[in-house]
Amino acid sequence: MIERYTRKEMAEIWSAATKYRIWFEIEAHGCDALAELGVIPKSAAKNIWDKGGSAEFNVARIDEIEREVKHDVIAFLTHLAEFIGDDSRFVHQGFTSSDVLDTTLSVQLARATDLLLVGMDRVLAALKARAEEHKYSITIGRSHGIHAEPTTFGVKLAQAYAEFARGKERLIAARKEIAVCAISGAIGTFANIDPRVEAHVAEKMGLAIEPVSTQVIPRDRHAAYFATLGVIASSIERVATEIRHLQRTEVLEAEEFFSKGQKGSSAMPHKRNPVLTENLTGLARLVRMSVIPAMENVALWHERDISHSSVERGIGPDTTVHLDFALHRLAGVIEKLVVYPETMMDNLNKLGGLHNSQRVLLALTQAGESRETAYRLVQRNAMRTWAGEGAFLDFLQGDDDVKKYLNNAELEALFDMEYHLKHVDEIFSRVFS
Repeated sequence: MIERYTRKEMAEIWSAATKYRIWFEIEAHGCDALAELGVIPKSAAKNIWDKGGSAEFNVARIDEIEREVKHDVIAFLTHLAEFIGDDSRFVHQGFTSSDVLDTTLSVQLARATDLLLVGMDRVLAALKARAEEHKYSITIGRSHGIHAEPTTFGVKLAQAYAEFARGKERLIAARKEIAVCAISGAIGTFANIDPRVEAHVAEKMGLAIEPVSTQVIPRDRHAAYFATLGVIASSIERVATEIRHLQRTEVLEAEEFFSKGQKGSSAMPHKRNPVLTENLTGLARLVRMSVIPAMENVALWHERDISHSSVERGIGPDTTVHLDFALHRLAGVIEKLVVYPETMMDNLNKLGGLHNSQRVLLALTQAGESRETAYRLVQRNAMRTWAGEGAFLDFLQGDDDVKKYLNNAELEALFDMEYHLKHVDEIFSRVFS
């Protein structure tokens, strides 16, 4: 985890202290269930909670033990025994290491997802507020980067809202899929552990039960989870890329907020660069880096191996940390985004009304001209405007072939801007209702 891109709340989930606390809770809840089943004394289960629950686990001591035993869970259990004493022999009864490790990862990913959902909600709230603000702020829509037809800046933001709303739904589903518990023992057959222990631990840790764990939780769940995070990262990049384009000097229809005292370049004092959205583009790449390794983790040998372990120790914290940071950074960008509706109109008008070409084409076909001929008539006048020779409407009104079908008043009516906005309310209703 890089501190520069890490929020404290998310980092805490992946800290060693939190991990060991979850390990202990899983083991202690398991002891409670074993005590109820008569496998271990109830006094032992109580003692484990009393002494382990108040313990401050020494990360350095656990690391020291691990250097000798070369096994992280055994190192933890050895350290735990230093607190608990003789009753420590009842800890980890019938468990295998993956029971602890996989269930802990589920808890951490579920908690991380709860924070990601907070970030998603902040992004959605920002998009909705700014979309309403600019519902009728007219701007030119672009396809292939070229002027197409008018839209509104509010509609642009409404599209992003709808996309992030889908992302939130996927994230909720991914949380449900990843939040599962496996306490099934070696090879996952429950030979040395009663399934009721798993059920108890799952309930206490806020997890569902993995139906067939084969000693490890199947990694298709994790692949789907990280793929979901990758899609959300791509949605972040889509918005960031749009803002970066709009901030270009030649466009400047919107730009990131530039605070007093901020500096854009070490060499050029005039610069106001889209550094936040460029950063978001990079963070999106980091999040997506986890997707392929997570998918490659699905194919483990037989009932289990640990080829997935090193991957998940990296992508678990790194991916959730980066996405968490990116969501809050994006929300901040949208909340403070500086929008220039006047510039949007100026840019729209730079092509002399060419954004109405389709309306003219359709009007000619409805008046009786063939589509092929209508297209040719509209294009030949449009290309003159494209070349900077004059206004599109003027050329159409001076074209005898066009005037056979449409008089000057009819042509002028085709250039009414409100035509392009007539369904904005319906779009907003679909998105925000």
